[in-house]
Amino acid sequence: MLSTLSQLRGNLDHDLHRQIAALAKQVSALQGAVSSRGGHAVDGAWDTTADLYDDFRDRLADAMPHIRKGARTVERSARDHPATAAVVGLVVVGLVVAFMSRR
Repeated sequence: MLSTLSQLRGNLDHDLHRQIAALAKQVSALQGAVSSRGGHAVDGAWDTTADLYDDFRDRLADAMPHIRKGARTVERSARDHPATAAVVGLVVVGLVVAFMSRR
């Protein structure tokens, strides 16, 4: 009877150790999968950021002639009407100061 209980306990111990080893392998595999997915997510984020940057750069390059033309128009207007330009400049500075003081 004692040897039967001993054999049963030995079998249970062996089975328990086998199950723990199998669980350890599964946990290791899951950790590898999570790590891999995390790496892929970071790579995907970098790719998306690079695509957004390229799109922004292309749009800005397309808009630069219009921006330059507008800047020249503003510059000519400021030279032709210096008093008005000074008033507009003061208003802009006042708005910037007002927005900065709210923070």
